[in-house]
Amino acid sequence: MASNRTEIVALKKLLSEADLVLATTPLLPENRTARCRELLSSALALTDDLLKQAKLPAAAILGRRGGSITAKRGSAYFRKLAARRKTHGGGRPRKESD
Repeated sequence: MASNRTEIVALKKLLSEADLVLATTPLLPENRTARCRELLSSALALTDDLLKQAKLPAAAILGRRGGSITAKRGSAYFRKLAARRKTHGGGRPRKESD
């Protein structure tokens, strides 16, 4: 994930540099400079959108907090949970040996 993000950042830098070069060069015939700058601004908008989407997923963010929340609840809480899970009967009946 991090390499993908760095690649997108590098692409954004290249696009913005190309836009700067076009902004400082003399105008090309047939409105080519304006069209190139328009396309570059669209590409920059797309890379910005990709960078926003490339953030960490919510599960990864919540996973970092797991240990601190567990420590807050304490061992008594988890003992109670384990006691609730225990079953004292039910299930498949045992085989009768003759």
